[in-house]
Amino acid sequence: MSCAPYGDAEKGTLEITSPQVTVGHDLTNEKKPIEIDVFPVRSLKRDAPVLASKPPARLPKPEKIKASNYVLFIIWYNAYRRFFTVVFTLNFVGLGFAIADLWPYAKKYPGALVLGNLNFAVLMRNEVFGRILYLCVNTCFAKWTPLWFRLGCTSALQHLGGIHSSCAVSGVAWFILMLVNQYNARHLYDSSVLVFGVITVILLFITLLAGLPWVRNTHHNVFERSHRFFGWSALISTWVHTLVSNLHDVADGRWGHTVIYVICQQTFWYNMSTTVFIFLPWFCTRKVRVDVELASPSPKVAVLRFERGMQQGLLARISRTAIMEYHAFGIISEGKHAKYHYLICGVQGDFTKGLVNNPPRMIWTRELKFAGVSNTSTLYKRGIRICTGTGLGAALSTCIQSPNWYLIWIGSDQEKTFGPTISGLIHRHIGPERLLLWDSKERGGRPDTMKILREAYYYWQAEVVFITSNYIGNAEIQQGCKSLGIPAFGTLWDFALILETGEGGEYNYKTDVPNDGSEDRVQKCYGTKLQ
Repeated sequence: MSCAPYGDAEKGTLEITSPQVTVGHDLTNEKKPIEIDVFPVRSLKRDAPVLASKPPARLPKPEKIKASNYVLFIIWYNAYRRFFTVVFTLNFVGLGFAIADLWPYAKKYPGALVLGNLNFAVLMRNEVFGRILYLCVNTCFAKWTPLWFRLGCTSALQHLGGIHSSCAVSGVAWFILMLVNQYNARHLYDSSVLVFGVITVILLFITLLAGLPWVRNTHHNVFERSHRFFGWSALISTWVHTLVSNLHDVADGRWGHTVIYVICQQTFWYNMSTTVFIFLPWFCTRKVRVDVELASPSPKVAVLRFERGMQQGLLARISRTAIMEYHAFGIISEGKHAKYHYLICGVQGDFTKGLVNNPPRMIWTRELKFAGVSNTSTLYKRGIRICTGTGLGAALSTCIQSPNWYLIWIGSDQEKTFGPTISGLIHRHIGPERLLLWDSKERGGRPDTMKILREAYYYWQAEVVFITSNYIGNAEIQQGCKSLGIPAFGTLWDFALILETGEGGEYNYKTDVPNDGSEDRVQKCYGTKLQ
């Protein structure tokens, strides 16, 4: 299976194991402004009130309530897997009919079924198609439709990868069946048809293997390069196989068909559309100027600044080279009118370390950005955006550009780690009435996340929660929200075949605060009033 391209942009640094709930803490304090290594930024204002005092050194350990097996199954069997099940089942029922010789169309036009599936697989990962789909849904169904319908739209858009994966697997299966039938009647076919058929199947199979969960998760660069270059090779081989199959006339064993005949075949146009879908986004690839901000001499985060503003809910792919591995990060921007947009890159792998050790002045990116789940935030009247660490990169634009979204950001020493650029954006655009910041270093540990989220959800009268965290944090919060009946969408870890057990399968939650959602209850929970 393949996964939606969220990658580094959607990964945070949270490990939800510590208790305690207090108030959000404003980013502004009396620390000396941090100097920037590469480009200057405006100083952060210092006049915002501090919302809470420092909590006690030792905090009581909260109860740990394990999610039920039903909740775990519902989260695991998400729309991604439901899409995969439906498409996979339909295709393999068709394969059964074709093998039993009960479907004349499959026997007469096997290539159309092969390329039709592969065409849809590529389409689901096309940035242009994705942006159009998000635009249509956000324009037509925002706010006025029933909540269950809007939640369904978000779920379907987020999990289109299920159609991508199932169509790819089904296309290879149809190709194998077509090749077996051609081999059984090999006296009717020229040897070139069989040879290029075998080559194409091998290339497609390697492309599928490169997209397996283990490869994607542990060897991302191997996955991306193999998936891309073997996929392109398979496309070329498919073209050759299509042309030789259609030019060769099986009726008399000669090359009797004309070019006009080939152009009139379904397979020709399926191949043409697949080629367009694959290469269209690459026409938007440009080498652009970038400035890099490093918040300290030994930074954990690099903030990249690009020209022009962006709408909320978009992600960017960047690379040092034109066609090698690309890395996805959430885009932070004040809006389309803004002069700049920013990417937060956690310093973890070789690519992000290179941004620190050798900051680039020019970098490759696709100027057509692709939409993430946050892009559907316009569907909802009010919502919560909870994130940890560098997950802020995928969350901040939504809260900056919409006053109806509440931000919860959990991290460690945020201003020092992320620098005054990010701190300034938060301070200028998000008031204390819709900001809850938890600095785990200052407060002596990480919070009871579900308690914070639950109280903020009822206080803000939110319709939905969007989560951006690491795998364990994402699973824990989703399990807690599902158990409490709170609609929530988390990072799309579609490469995770099973939910982790133990600490990752539990969430921290205490029942000592009523859930009527009143502002007074929120004040009791946090020790201060959210203004």
